[in-house]
Amino acid sequence: MTGRSPARPERGRMRALLAALALAWLPLAAARARVVRLDTALGPERVLVLRPAHPRATLVMLPGGTGRVGLTRTGRFRHGANFLVRTRRDWVRRGFAVVIPDAPGGRDLRGHRHGPGFAAVVGGLVRLARRRIGAPVILFGTSQGTIGAVNGAAHAAAGSIAGVVLTETVSVPGRLSRMTVFDADPAAVRAPVLIVANRDDRCPVAPPGQAPAVARALGGASSVTVRMVAGGAAGDRPCGSLGPHGYFGIEGRVEAAIAGWIGTLGLEKEKGGA
Repeated sequence: MTGRSPARPERGRMRALLAALALAWLPLAAARARVVRLDTALGPERVLVLRPAHPRATLVMLPGGTGRVGLTRTGRFRHGANFLVRTRRDWVRRGFAVVIPDAPGGRDLRGHRHGPGFAAVVGGLVRLARRRIGAPVILFGTSQGTIGAVNGAAHAAAGSIAGVVLTETVSVPGRLSRMTVFDADPAAVRAPVLIVANRDDRCPVAPPGQAPAVARALGGASSVTVRMVAGGAAGDRPCGSLGPHGYFGIEGRVEAAIAGWIGTLGLEKEKGGA
């Protein structure tokens, strides 16, 4: 008996991992999902647009890592483990439309999300969301994607975005990219911002203890809220999606906190004729 017990937690973790990846491959309901192509300054990109019947808001989601999620023409993801990608249907069930881009031109976005080229890419995604869905737009970045979310918000046209959500914010230079949210002109952000940080995150470029410093850097935002969470299944890599850095195992709790914050923004007043 003692020889078998160590394998059980690993088998359980593998079952959970496979279940999460399976969700990323499930076909989308054609009536509510579209894959569109955008031509950007950084190259063409595929974008998934997924919406409920009456969206409360649109979440423009910016995944982390390289940004390459392998979005196919049929709306599937070859790399679906990222927190934002694997929870996309959860957000639709909560009443939000979702916009998820692949990396423009298939390029590695690390080291590029802080610049004017990527700010223009995010601006194009915001315009797409407003044109196709009409609901208020929230920029939502995770890990390396938080750099792009801050950059996009800093250069957003007045009134074009209703808020910004940053989860496991990259605030310390790393080996693969020296860029952080502090390089993305955070002082120019005017929209309200939510920062979510996991006390159990051990990713060296996104230490939870840096959340107050990130909040201070967003001094021009209309409001900044920091929400600390804890937990998540142990992952095989500190910055991996299937561990505390990606809220693996605590997704519902984190989603509820974010949805609750969005509910405080009074977005129903903004929808108007949308």
